[in-house]
Amino acid sequence: MFGEDYADLIIYYFENPKLLEKYKNSVIQYINEAFAVVHIPVSQINPKTVTTFGYSAMPSVYGLTSEASLEASGINEVRKIPTLNLRGEGIVIGVIDTGIDYTNPVFTKADGTSKVISIWDQTIETGHFPYQTNFGTEYISDQINQAIASSHPLEVVPSIDENGHGTMMAGIAVGNENKQAEFAGVAPDSELIIVKLRQAKQYLRSFFLIPQKATCFQENHIMWGVQYCVRKAQDLKKPLVICLGLGSSQGPHDGHSPLSIFLSLVGDVPRNAVVVPAGNEGNKGRHYFSNILPSIGYNSVELTVGEQDKEFSMEIWGNSPGIYSIDILSPGGEYIPRIAPSLKVNREISFIFEETTINVDYLMSESETGDQLILLRFHKISAGSWKFNVYGQSDLPLGFHIWLPMGDFISTGTYFIKPDIYTTLLSPGTSFLPITMTAYNPINNILYASASRGFTRTNVIKPSLAAPGVNYVAPNNKKEFVPYSGTSVAAAHTAGIAAMFMEWGVTKGNQANMDTLEIKNYLIAGAIRIPNTTYPNRDWGFGIVNIYNVFNAFRTDSGIP
Repeated sequence: MFGEDYADLIIYYFENPKLLEKYKNSVIQYINEAFAVVHIPVSQINPKTVTTFGYSAMPSVYGLTSEASLEASGINEVRKIPTLNLRGEGIVIGVIDTGIDYTNPVFTKADGTSKVISIWDQTIETGHFPYQTNFGTEYISDQINQAIASSHPLEVVPSIDENGHGTMMAGIAVGNENKQAEFAGVAPDSELIIVKLRQAKQYLRSFFLIPQKATCFQENHIMWGVQYCVRKAQDLKKPLVICLGLGSSQGPHDGHSPLSIFLSLVGDVPRNAVVVPAGNEGNKGRHYFSNILPSIGYNSVELTVGEQDKEFSMEIWGNSPGIYSIDILSPGGEYIPRIAPSLKVNREISFIFEETTINVDYLMSESETGDQLILLRFHKISAGSWKFNVYGQSDLPLGFHIWLPMGDFISTGTYFIKPDIYTTLLSPGTSFLPITMTAYNPINNILYASASRGFTRTNVIKPSLAAPGVNYVAPNNKKEFVPYSGTSVAAAHTAGIAAMFMEWGVTKGNQANMDTLEIKNYLIAGAIRIPNTTYPNRDWGFGIVNIYNVFNAFRTDSGIP
């Protein structure tokens, strides 16, 4: 049921199993008390899937968000204080990503053992899978230590990081210092739980028209990875920091996607913290926003489609209480009249003089948000200028957003003529509770040019804060140290800082039940704010992370000299 013959649906059942009874001839797996995955034959996935099962049931697809930093965040200053010297001792950081090069010396302790407690490789099916997951293979500490002591480590633990992104994330969070490379991890005494995600199933890539060359993960596999880290940390009786370097431009962008809800639930548990990236979509031209004035009744949107992009999806989210509909004008001048709104619409549109076909789904009230979604999936789309009129029915001013795919799911040749750089946060960066990080260059205090901007679609303040994330030297999967840029870099850096806070709070007994919200509030209180700038704002959130400022602010209460 985990192979390509089965499709996955994510169901938010929240301790009400009766909600799952309608899924006949299916296999149900419970991730936790809130979410379940329903496995159905892939033959049931068709153009009407969204109107049949609901948009939120279809796993969203996620891509990677990355492309002199310890000093900038006040980490070295904290370590100079004898009563602090926080290095993440007693804390585990869960990295759910592309895996890890566990043989890299930056992940080896002084005694020669590995900082990696366990690896759940979702791509290997030849060994023991963890808990009730029923897929992948888990490698535990004894196996990993045996492997790094071996001259042929991959014969013992055959898990590798082909991409290098996961190795980079783990290295920034906990890596040993390498003076020659001018590199040092933020919390080098922390340990790691690693999840290597499997690539998204082919049916899902095909449905959302994701290029085959793109690294692409599906939502329920990420949720399983998070849950694995939670259970492992509970078994170890150690505090946990979840670190994600992934993002998706799908969904409502308001914290109501399944993964976003899941991470908020996990982050609210004492001794858990969750850190996520904002995304790198701010300057890509892939977001459009406008209001529709009642006196006009519609707004015109122009989209340039590049030669490289033959297939992709696009989502229009209308703010309540409006009712929205569209018409379409192709580059060749063919006009598709306004598609009338209805409770559920599923249409395939074809053209006379162009090969393009478009699947259009209207969901008048998307199940998780109550807002209207118009999903368009373009096949063999003609390059050139496409025009859409978006109509709104209401006597109130209405706003709507449109998002194109993120990252390398689409080329830079496809973009809106009049894009909006704001509300470009990716999921799960729009989650309510997790700490959402944007990236800046500590050399000149300039925001990373591609960083996604806030706020969420419902104006929740995100990103939370900014951390170093431009030309950040970190290990790759070839045991080299190379510069990385992106908000996932900032998230990994901040995960290390969260581990330092967990050490101070839990390991050292200053705040035994510390959680995500408390760490976020401390970081906000100690953030550096640029003069003559209003905070919070859509670019920087509440400011630049500086852990020393936090402890300096309450040194009297904590007994720090």
